[in-house]
Amino acid sequence: MKRIFILIAAAVAAVACNSGNIKLDGRLIGYDTTMVYVESLGATLGSRVIDSVRTDERGKFSLKFNAEGDQLALYNLNCNGQRIPLLLAKGDAVTINSVGSIARNYEVSGSEESGLLKQITFLMQDGAARLDSLSTCFAGLTDEQARQQLLKDYTQEYYRVKRGQIEFIVANSSSMAALYALYQRLPNDDVLFNGASDVVYYRMVADSIEARYPASPYLNLVRRDIATMDLIGTAITSELNYPDLNINDMYGNKVRLSSLHGKVILVDFWSAMAGNSNQLNADLKEIYEKYAERGFEVYQIGIESSKAVWVSAVQEQKLPWISVSDLQGTASSAIALYNVQNVPTNFLIDREGNIVAKDLYGNDLEKHVTALL
Repeated sequence: MKRIFILIAAAVAAVACNSGNIKLDGRLIGYDTTMVYVESLGATLGSRVIDSVRTDERGKFSLKFNAEGDQLALYNLNCNGQRIPLLLAKGDAVTINSVGSIARNYEVSGSEESGLLKQITFLMQDGAARLDSLSTCFAGLTDEQARQQLLKDYTQEYYRVKRGQIEFIVANSSSMAALYALYQRLPNDDVLFNGASDVVYYRMVADSIEARYPASPYLNLVRRDIATMDLIGTAITSELNYPDLNINDMYGNKVRLSSLHGKVILVDFWSAMAGNSNQLNADLKEIYEKYAERGFEVYQIGIESSKAVWVSAVQEQKLPWISVSDLQGTASSAIALYNVQNVPTNFLIDREGNIVAKDLYGNDLEKHVTALL
């Protein structure tokens, strides 16, 4: 009887000991005797290596490591810089097999959440590759008609990719994989969901995860970003007669419209996709060069979804004024704040902060600017 008790106690102790462990094994064909690393993605999605092993001569590997905390958490399996995202919890035993490109051709079993991550990752990879290809082609084009067509193709592909991610998030909002989807990045390193209008998806995911994983360390990250989006998307109108804006320039620095208060300001909505954008900007440059030193400023908002396309247009046209964009295309919160129905559109603000005119171009704009200075 005593011996049986000891055996049972040993078994219980073994289970208790292993319950905090996560086991990963599998085979990475084509990566024999190669180092494999496990990265933990913390509460801010920053990664750090927590374990490693070298594959054998057949590409097989096996790892056992302690879970990071008590909650389902994000990890990467990293081999030669190629990463497989995983969602794992205490006691999980997961098998990963791949052939050739690890990140683009793998199978995962033993973790339903990791299977969802694979689905959303593959969808994003395919779309990002197409966007990257279109951006590369655009940079090498000189024919204006061809450039405009490529811009349309890029925009259509961007929204196709985003729609796919939205459909996944809505269908799997209570999954931690939906949180991962929120923070995926485009080829230019911009987060796909980063505009004030996207806050609805952050709230959807935060509320669902809080109900299912109330102690998740990632909740603070999502809640913080929701608060930031609310702040950016809110027009600060105290002592102002126009909606304030605070949008990134091409260097990632935020430029607040109200910082120009006291000048005559043209708030100009434009897009490189608009066929007449080059000519309108050329006309505006003439006016700007005449009156900038007297207190005339242009706050030009690019209604774009591609940073590469937007920056390229600004640099090629050598635009001398303040150029900003939230890279949300027609979903830009600035469009909603100013009730913009068509692009191009502009608003002229006097030194006292009053919107005094709309949609002025060429000689009409110059006359109004001269009268206000």
